[in-house]
Amino acid sequence: MFGYMGKILRVNLTTGSFTEEEPDETDLKMFLGGAGLATKYLFDEVPKGTDPLGPDNKLIFMTGPMTGTSSPSTGRFSVVAKSPLTGFWGQANSGGFWGRDFKRSGFDGVIFEGKAENPVYLVTDNGKVELRDASHLWGLNTYETTQKIKEELGEKFNVACIGIAGENKVKYAAIMNDVDKPFWGRAAGRCGLGTVMGAKNLKAIASRGRIPIKIANNEEYREKAKERRDWVNASLLKVTLEVFGTAAILDMVNQRGGLPSRNWQTGYVEEYEKINGEAINDTILVGEKACFACPIACGRLSNIKEGKYASSGEGPEYESIGAFGSMCDIYDLNAITKAHFLCNEYGIDTISAGATISFAMEAVEKGILTDTMGSDIKFGNPDAIIDLVHKIAKREGIGNLLAEGSKAMAEKLGQGSERFAMHVKGLELPAYDSRAAKITGLAYATANRGGDHITAYIEGPAFMSMPFLIVEEGEVDEDGLQEIPEEARVVKEYEDAFGVFDALSGCKFMGMVLTGEDWADLIESLVGYDFSEKDFRKTGERIYNLERAYNIREGLTRADDTLPKRLTEDPLPDGPAEGQVVNLDPMLDAYYKYRGWDHDGRPTAETLTRLGMDWLIDKM
Repeated sequence: MFGYMGKILRVNLTTGSFTEEEPDETDLKMFLGGAGLATKYLFDEVPKGTDPLGPDNKLIFMTGPMTGTSSPSTGRFSVVAKSPLTGFWGQANSGGFWGRDFKRSGFDGVIFEGKAENPVYLVTDNGKVELRDASHLWGLNTYETTQKIKEELGEKFNVACIGIAGENKVKYAAIMNDVDKPFWGRAAGRCGLGTVMGAKNLKAIASRGRIPIKIANNEEYREKAKERRDWVNASLLKVTLEVFGTAAILDMVNQRGGLPSRNWQTGYVEEYEKINGEAINDTILVGEKACFACPIACGRLSNIKEGKYASSGEGPEYESIGAFGSMCDIYDLNAITKAHFLCNEYGIDTISAGATISFAMEAVEKGILTDTMGSDIKFGNPDAIIDLVHKIAKREGIGNLLAEGSKAMAEKLGQGSERFAMHVKGLELPAYDSRAAKITGLAYATANRGGDHITAYIEGPAFMSMPFLIVEEGEVDEDGLQEIPEEARVVKEYEDAFGVFDALSGCKFMGMVLTGEDWADLIESLVGYDFSEKDFRKTGERIYNLERAYNIREGLTRADDTLPKRLTEDPLPDGPAEGQVVNLDPMLDAYYKYRGWDHDGRPTAETLTRLGMDWLIDKM
């Protein structure tokens, strides 16, 4: 098996036992690895109706065939489980170096089953496996946990762990890796998979390894990898992200009227220059940070030098700025950055945290949330986001309610708050208002994990600049304000391609610079069998349909492929997209047709047969 270690580690936490198995070669060819292969295990092994926080849910860490190889930006890994936040398919993806180190310790992935009686952590070390007691680590945050484990095992071990948010089962707890200095690190952030880890009494995974990865045509692969690195180095994407990080897009999003403010009550803010990429560079930036084999280095290293928010760490990213900044009507960059740092320390998804806080702020403003238990929850209060992150992680006071997420909060509060709880399928939305870019609304509604920040971007023209997409004339609306059913095909192609990136464990930013043919050519030299551009696209389509099938088995219907009523009924009051709402149904009908799904959003027997997944027909 070229590109793979050829071993999946299975850990039964209830019994403390290990087994090793070879991944099925047919599954590897159909789903490649990463989130694709992990989803196949999830579908096969986690029964319908399983409690996401019960012992029968499985937590699956999976690398891809590219992880740890010489191709640029290939340090990523995926984590898959049934999400405690949504009740559907849950997936989180992270960069850094942990994916490489885990894979080179001898395994493509690890499947955690059951629940440990007491806290434990897993060690994988050049093919050796050990479960260690973690009772002394329970109650520590991510940096403290990482340092303690390194003291016990050695500095060369890389650690993926949870903080106290995961232990306290905050529904959107993250898994943090590469936390080498206070508040630094990368996050497998979305869907609450750190919560699943905490429910299993699993504190961390520490990995070290130098086992080589076998490559089918090593010299050819290295040449092609270098060529692609050169392409990335010459791209405008690299220049932009290297200089400003992901915050580079904030200006463009705001200028289109799509920067959510005051919990999505507006989409344009005058004070955006206080929190954009240039503001970061001028005030807190002290350096850049790259993931394994990355030529871009979009990570920001920041230092708040003085004042009550003084601290240093990695970030903030665009999504954190949107969630804690404009959504909460806060334009104090130091406060936003501090909230981001705290989320890294506690192990919390910044998108869900900021979005849930902004929902609470509006609920207070409208008199729906009246007992804040002493917290001063109001728009524009920078101290509020700091206070609430602490309380969410510890489940103290009002933080215990906010720790459930905006969907659960709205269900409890009622009084019409459901219309401004900004989530899809229970997962909070990222910082792109789809009233300013209708194609984004379709992507939100159809995303398998819910309010996805990866498969939805603010403007149609961005699609035309991505070589892996084949865009026909008239398929994309350049101003973003029209519902064009033909755009549904582009959304489908985009989702499929990103599924392949997560299966390979390659960075999306690198992916945006390459064509489908470029990708297929690189994959073929890695795995050693014929892999065409058609295979690239079909593999992504297969993965997306499997994720969809899992959700349907858990009860998903067309009614779940929707948007908050604020986006479909409340026109934007000002800005470039003033007066706009999203008319979703025509685009959704077209999307289902392009997908080969019926009117209710179920893959047809013909579609599953075409994708080689006949076995799914009866199971659905």
